[in-house]
Amino acid sequence: MKTLGLDIGTTTISAVVYQSTGGVIASRTVKNDSFLPGESWEKLQDPALIYERALESVKTLLQKYPDISAIGLTGQMHGIVYLDQEGNPVSPLYIWQDGRGDLPYHGSESWAEHLSHLTGYALATGYGMVTHYYNLRHKLVPERAVTFCTIHDYVAMKLAGRTTPLIDPTDAASFGLYDGPKGCFDREALNKAEIEEAMIPSIMETPCLGTGALGVPVYAGIGDNQASFLGATGGRTDVLLVNVGTGSQISVYSPTYLQTDTLETRPFPDGGWLLVGASLCGGRSYALLENFFQETVKMVTGEAVSAYDGMSRLLEQQAVTEDIPTVTTTFQGTRKNPHLKGSIENLDIHNFTPAHLIHGFMHGMADELFAMYQGYLTKGGLSPTVMIGSGNGLRKNPHLCRIFETTFGCPLLLSQNNEEAACGAAIYASKHQA
Repeated sequence: MKTLGLDIGTTTISAVVYQSTGGVIASRTVKNDSFLPGESWEKLQDPALIYERALESVKTLLQKYPDISAIGLTGQMHGIVYLDQEGNPVSPLYIWQDGRGDLPYHGSESWAEHLSHLTGYALATGYGMVTHYYNLRHKLVPERAVTFCTIHDYVAMKLAGRTTPLIDPTDAASFGLYDGPKGCFDREALNKAEIEEAMIPSIMETPCLGTGALGVPVYAGIGDNQASFLGATGGRTDVLLVNVGTGSQISVYSPTYLQTDTLETRPFPDGGWLLVGASLCGGRSYALLENFFQETVKMVTGEAVSAYDGMSRLLEQQAVTEDIPTVTTTFQGTRKNPHLKGSIENLDIHNFTPAHLIHGFMHGMADELFAMYQGYLTKGGLSPTVMIGSGNGLRKNPHLCRIFETTFGCPLLLSQNNEEAACGAAIYASKHQA
């Protein structure tokens, strides 16, 4: 059985064909070149153009594999696009990077902080409810808008031949003001924010949204974090997923609801929970150090030369295990405290060397995620016996992989799927076709 998985990312749109007995057998990735101009703090995309790019990929793969039995979708969470009564977009897509929530509300308080204090829910800029709340107060909600949804829910709706979106709890939770244990939006919180419940998209009752013009069943979109977990682990839930890319993230499944101070608890497709901890800097920390070395070389020689190869050679030559500087990699703050700074401590005349700094940065990246993971363990979470690693930060750096194994105390296996989110969407559809 073959299913198609579609991932509507921020910069790319990826599609894979997944075979239940052989994994991914085909893939197609195109640029998401849909960004629109706006204010410096706005991050907007064209939903119609995104749908056009996505539909082209789906048709191309269906033509090559006409026996595809279902389509699953995922994509960038948190962002919203407003739709009219016929299901047509009447606004740009306000993506997860949109900064209106960080604009000042009153004094030093931002709009995101104000809504958080008003409702009691921890919210950040880019969350759908923050974007909608700001738009409401500034009369930016289009007159013809009757609802909003994520971009992949819009694409799923169109492919299924519907005119109204239905969303999975994984996407509902990404908007904010969602009561996870109760499985619904918090009506009291919505009332406090004067957000009309009628504007909120309905949560689907069954995964299949319908069969549209393409003649293939289309399943409700799921959050890209949850989809990436499914894709990277091959559908397993008994593992710890570590992703190191530009940012970094840990994700661990729990069949029961757990709440910690260090991890966000998100609904998982078909039940259970995914506890997620994210570092805003993550792999960018290593890139910052590379840039420092590169600028140093340029200062001395006048030439701009990448330092990555040199850093790799140095790691092979000097396996530093003692007297490692303590590096805190919160160079971009955290979600709870965006003003937090990074630091380098415990330097002396012996360990102020490039090799020690490289090892310090890698340990700092692992330590930041492990501190989040400990919150899960203290709440009674079960320790997975295997870690799955994804993202180029781990794929291209075996030294970092070893540090993660030591820090977390369990072996790390690299994911065999490069397009984890699209693969996870396909696995989700395949599961419901079986």
